[in-house]
Amino acid sequence: MNCIFRKPLSGSCALIVTFAVALLVSRAQSPPQASTPAAARKTASQQFKNIQVLKDVPADQLIPGMQFITASLGVDCEYCHVEHAFDKDDKKPKVTARKMMEMMITINNENFESHRMVTCYTCHQGGAHPISIPAIAEHEKKSDTEASTISAAGNPAPDSLLDQYLAAVGGTDALKKINTRVARGTVMAFGDQRMPVDIYAKAPDLRVSVMHTKEGESVTAYNGKVGWLSVPGRVHMMNVQESFGARMDADLAFAADVKSLYTKWETLPGEKIDGHDTWLVVGRKEGEPPLKLYLDQKSNLLLRLVRYTDSPLGYNPTQIDYADYRPADGIKIPYRWTIARPGSHFTIQVERLQQNVPVDDAKFVPPPPTPLPPSAPAH
Repeated sequence: MNCIFRKPLSGSCALIVTFAVALLVSRAQSPPQASTPAAARKTASQQFKNIQVLKDVPADQLIPGMQFITASLGVDCEYCHVEHAFDKDDKKPKVTARKMMEMMITINNENFESHRMVTCYTCHQGGAHPISIPAIAEHEKKSDTEASTISAAGNPAPDSLLDQYLAAVGGTDALKKINTRVARGTVMAFGDQRMPVDIYAKAPDLRVSVMHTKEGESVTAYNGKVGWLSVPGRVHMMNVQESFGARMDADLAFAADVKSLYTKWETLPGEKIDGHDTWLVVGRKEGEPPLKLYLDQKSNLLLRLVRYTDSPLGYNPTQIDYADYRPADGIKIPYRWTIARPGSHFTIQVERLQQNVPVDDAKFVPPPPTPLPPSAPAH
C-alpha cells in the first residue's frame, strides 16, 4: 500500500486507512517467490522515480522497506518525503536515510556475511534519533545461565503441542466438515471508533473481509490464487509474499494444516497472555521468517500468532491475539482477535457466525488493480 496512506487523519477516514494498511502488511510470512520469470519482474528503479540505494530490489518490496523504516523510527512518510512529491530530495532526513541504509548494508556485508543482522531498528528502536546511551532497566535481568536453564527445562515436543491444539479446536475431521463461514461483527479502533465488518470464507482457501465505513467499503480478500486489498478509490493486488499469508488466513482448517507449512518446529517457554501460561511453538524454514504460535498450557488453544513481513531492510512484525473462543458446529472458533503492528492496532469482535451456508462465488472475484503512482517513495 502506498505510503500516502500513512498521513495522520481523523474520524472514520483515519480508521479505514489504519485498518487497510494493517491488514495489508500483516499478510506476508515468507520471502517472495516470483510468480513471473525473474527477467520479467520490475525492479524498484524501473517502477519508481529517483531510486538510489534500493535500485535492484523487486518493485513490490520497496513499500515494505519503507514501512520498516517508519516502524523502526516511529515516524510517518512525510518525515523524509515531500507530500505528493516523494521523488524530490528537498528534505535532509531523506538524504540522511540513504546514507544510513548504505552504512547498514556495508556493516552486514563486511561483518555478517551479508546476513541482515544490523537493521534500522538496531540503533533507533522506535525513535527518530539513534539510541546511544544504555537505558536503566526497571527490573534486574536474569543471568544468561539462569535464562538458558529455564529455556531448556523439559519443554514439550512441538509436534505434540500442535496435535493438542488441533484436538482442542475439534480435530481434523470436524474442521474438514466446515465448507463455508459467514461472520458479522464490529471493528474497534482509536478508542471509541466502531464500524461493522462482514467476513465470508469458503473452503479450502477463499476469504473476503468487508468493513463498512462512511467513505465506502474497505476490502481484504484472497481467492485461492491471488489476494487484494482495497479502500475507496484504490485497489492493491497482493504480491506472492502477501498472498501466502492471506492464504493462511483463509484456511478454515488452519490448525490441521499449519504443521506442514514449515520444515522445522521447536518449543520454548512462552510469555503470559491475559494471565494464561503459554508454550511458544516456533516454525522455521530455510531463508524465511519464522512463525510464532503461543498456545495456552491448559486449554491448548492458540492465544497469539506472530509473523513477519519481509523487506529489503528487515522484518515487519504483526501480532494477532485470539480470544473469546466459542463452540460452533463441533469446532471452537475465536470470536475476537486483535491485530497489532508498531504504532497501530485494532480489534474485531464477531457478533454473529454461521457455517455451511451458501456463499456466492462472485464475492471472491478480484477488482481491476490500481497502479501505484510513478512518484511513489524514492530512496
